[in-house]
Amino acid sequence: MPLCGKTVDIAWLLSQGYRIAGAELSELAIQELFEDLKIKPQVTSLAQLKHYSAPNLDIFVGNIFNLSTEQLGKVDAIYDRAALVALPPEMRTLYTEHLVKITNCAPQLLIVFEYPQGSMQGPPFSIAQEEIEAHYSFLYDMTLLNSTQNYRSLRATTGVSENLWLLKKKN
Repeated sequence: MPLCGKTVDIAWLLSQGYRIAGAELSELAIQELFEDLKIKPQVTSLAQLKHYSAPNLDIFVGNIFNLSTEQLGKVDAIYDRAALVALPPEMRTLYTEHLVKITNCAPQLLIVFEYPQGSMQGPPFSIAQEEIEAHYSFLYDMTLLNSTQNYRSLRATTGVSENLWLLKKKN
């Protein structure tokens, strides 16, 4: 889970038996996550990152661009709930390239918002299909699984779509 923060999705995924690896810039958010989970993590330093670990849970604190494939380990799938939409346009290409590299092109569930960007500044930023294609279509087959009008979750006053994409590595 890139840029995972202290999302409640982690507790749910753990309860379903999944092993979770996440990355987050804010150490405070990760400390609060472990408090909320009522888990005492083991904390170690890894070069420019801190590694918070517990059974089935590994969170790397620091700049995600300092996270390597070797540190992360094998990744079966990526759940990007709010990472891509949190990044300004000038960082998105670097982020998507790095994520593909450190996960060995693992399949992704990608959730983005799409709205007239002028109706609010972001984050979260609007990410249109064309931008997702620009970042991922050369490596992934892309399927829009769901698109829901979601007016209440954002400050935008015009039509907001929450789009769920499945990205699977091309054969």
